[in-house]
Amino acid sequence: MDKSKRPFVKSKRSFRRRLPPIGSGDRIDYRNMSLISRFISEQGKILSRRVNRLTLKQQRLITIAIKQARILSLLPFLNNDKKFERTESTPRIRNK
Repeated sequence: MDKSKRPFVKSKRSFRRRLPPIGSGDRIDYRNMSLISRFISEQGKILSRRVNRLTLKQQRLITIAIKQARILSLLPFLNNDKKFERTESTPRIRNK
């Protein structure tokens, strides 16, 4: 079959390379809270490598730094800021 008559031809897309989230000058340390807080979800969980776009070595260092910061009470283990609202409960009627 001739190449020009193919029904489905993939178009070549140009991909823009994303900049790495950690620069060469950034030091991965438990005291660097501005850096560490970028890699934690709203619930306080450590985000995955795929989400963070980090290398394996960087992810390991971030994980260790987050755990050290949690142990030293710089970061909370859980971030449960849900406000529990009490609704008016209906009184129970007991049948005898």
